[in-house]
Formats: sequence, C-alpha cells, structure tokens
Amino acid sequence: MLPTTPSPRPTAHRLGTLAGHRDAVYALAGRAGSDQVFSGSADGMVVAWNAANPAQDGELLARVENSVYALHELPTRGLLLLGHNFQGVQAIDLQSKTLAYATALPPVAIFDLVYSESRQRLYCALADGTLAVLRGLDFRLEHLLRLSQKSLRCLALHEGRGELAVGSSDWQTYILDLDSLAIKTTLCDATNSVFTVAYSPDGAALLAGGRDAHLRRYAVAENYALADAVVAHMYTINHVAFSADGLYMATCSLDKSIKLWDAASLALLRVLDKARASGHGTSVNKVVWPGGQHRLVSCSDDRSLAVWQVESA
Repeated sequence: MLPTTPSPRPTAHRLGTLAGHRDAVYALAGRAGSDQVFSGSADGMVVAWNAANPAQDGELLARVENSVYALHELPTRGLLLLGHNFQGVQAIDLQSKTLAYATALPPVAIFDLVYSESRQRLYCALADGTLAVLRGLDFRLEHLLRLSQKSLRCLALHEGRGELAVGSSDWQTYILDLDSLAIKTTLCDATNSVFTVAYSPDGAALLAGGRDAHLRRYAVAENYALADAVVAHMYTINHVAFSADGLYMATCSLDKSIKLWDAASLALLRVLDKARASGHGTSVNKVVWPGGQHRLVSCSDDRSLAVWQVESA
C-alpha cells in the first residue's frame, strides 16, 4: 500500500534569484547534502551556483555549442556530466574545470541522464527514441537500444529493483530491466508525451507527468498498478521532484507555476507563481531540492533560477 498520512502544510517564500544565463534554462542538477546547484541553458553555458547564498555570482564551468537539456553530478568522482545536444556526453572535472571525458552519440538532442551506482552505467535518453548505455569507468558507449519512434524524454532509476523507467513522446512509460534492458512493463495511461518520471525516496511509488497535465502515481510493488491520477496543472508538467525526506513533491509547468504537493496524499499544499509568490513569468522547466533544509531551486524560460525556502508548519 502507498502511504496516505498527510504532511504538514508548509509555507514557502522566494529567497533570491540566480541570474546570468542569456537564454532559457532547461537543465538543473542538485542533491541533498550539498548547496551546490548546476544549470544548463540554450545559450550553451553550464554554471555552478550556491543555493545557500543566492547573492553570490555563479561560476561558469563550460560553454558548448548547443543547448544543454540534461545534467547529472557524480559527487564521488568529482564529475559533472552534461548532455551536449548533437555532440554527445561530456564529463567536466569539477576541481580543474576541464573536460575529463567526451563520448559521441547519435547527432540528436539528449533529454535526460541517470547514473546507476550499482551497475556503474550511465543511461541517456535521446530524441530519436534511442536509449544509450555508457560504461561508467570511461563513459565508452556500450549499447544503443531503439525503444520508440518518438523521443525518449525522461529517466528514473530504481536501484533496489534493478529497474529503469523511461518516459517517451509516444505516450508510453517503459519499465526496463537494468541489466538486460528488456521491457518488463509498459504504462499506457498518459494521453500525450511523458516528460518526467521520478521514484519516491522509499521506492514504493513512481510518479509520471507530461503534456496532458496529469500527475499519475503507480504502485511499484503491485506491478506498477495505477494508484492515483490528478489534474495537476493547466498545461504541460515539465518536471517532478521529491524532497529528500519524502515529505513533499514539487512539480513545475508550462503554465508558469511550481506546485508543492503532499507526497503521501497528493494533496496540493502551495502554488508558487508570479502573482502569489513572485515566481517565474514564463515556463518553469526543472526543479531540484539541494542541501538539507527543504530548499528548492527552479529554472525557467525567463533565463533565471529561483531559490525557495519551504518551511513545515
């Protein structure tokens, strides 16, 4: 059974703005235990920020030729992985700020990256419907699997079950075995492209959202049975992310808003938009929860990142 006990309704306020990009910001990476956040943009710039000090300028890590839609940090190795559209995957050494590895992939957009610590593999979602698998040691290409005739848009790992969730523009979400890459289950409830998938921190639920503006929750242990469906936004859900403690979820949307949800009950707790919370004025593309104090960072087509503090009542 999925949890249903509601969390306290939080307050939330904007702490500051991280500005410097010259075009829409599509990619974010951040993690619990670190205040550092990384952003990637249509301007080709990859920047490091301090979410604990929004007044501090960002540090330019890389400038590439094309848009960056996907970033992933490997903290144990001091690397930041970026999906350099039409060029492949690049790994930046965060200490020296130099290129450590580069792997060519099919010349298409790279929409998402996830890394399996247990398998030492990097999984990449490509715009031509291909899943690319790279060896973690040196990021050499091991496998290309064509899953769909449409773009693969998002990825999520369940290390405990050895499964990879892949959301696609063909309206399907595929659950793959991490080792064989065989499709174990296909989720067919969406009525348009699936742009975001995320496992809950306890691994009990998979959340999925996309262009049909519905947020769907699947019970992992019940062969991914559909447990809930909520009309969450007016327009496309671009991303969903859980707080590290599993109390809250944040979704963000083409409708220019961020919404905070009770992760147990899927009750809506707060709306962070321009009118109510001095939010973004254009599409909000990604959200992450860095640090350890319910801090939330968002990025937008308005070329900025916003830092939010969420406080339990």
